[in-house]
Amino acid sequence: MKKILLIDDEPRMLDLLSLYLTPMGYHCVKMTSALNAIRYLEEEKADLILLDVMMPEMDGWEACTLIRKNWDIPIIMLTARSEKIDIVKGLKIGADDYISKPFDEEELLARIDAVLRRKTGQSGLIDFNGLTLNEDSFDVSFKNQHIPMTPKEFALLALLLKNRNKVFTREHLLTTIWGYSAPTEDRTIDSHVRNLRDKLRKTEFPVDDYLTTVWGLGYKWMDKDS
Repeated sequence: MKKILLIDDEPRMLDLLSLYLTPMGYHCVKMTSALNAIRYLEEEKADLILLDVMMPEMDGWEACTLIRKNWDIPIIMLTARSEKIDIVKGLKIGADDYISKPFDEEELLARIDAVLRRKTGQSGLIDFNGLTLNEDSFDVSFKNQHIPMTPKEFALLALLLKNRNKVFTREHLLTTIWGYSAPTEDRTIDSHVRNLRDKLRKTEFPVDDYLTTVWGLGYKWMDKDS
């Protein structure tokens, strides 16, 4: 399980970030002080840091500079300041990416995933029998035919392809993709699966051979070769 160190002087923001990230399989460590976070890093490890800029005692710029001097941990700056000069400053002092508040949950998750992949040298491409997903550009295609998808459809397809032969209950899919607090219901999943199937059928991808309904439970992506 990847550990993310959350550094923000606002407890409500820390709780919100943890609420988004925990269902995605991340272990979140919350710190309201950059100084305390640095003391934590002297004893413990982290896989990625989400670092707010505007904080008392030590701001995000200072913290980023100090962390980068001592640790090779990916850093995403998280702040309400979105001017280009601030973005450039953050990247120059060692931040790996930058996202502005208020942030979109899906964009935040995608940026975290992309930064971690770059750190480990992993490709953002998923290929299955000619069906290709690019998690960096959010493109889906089959035999060079572009398939337009909403962010939720893309997230659903990527989750299924990464976990072939695993049965996902509707509740699990809702929690993983929409989050704990999302006002959704089981029919939301059924609707998205139906749309996903329709879009893939139009390109003549044999989706019905792979995306199957497990009656009374949910859905799974079957790998015929396993």
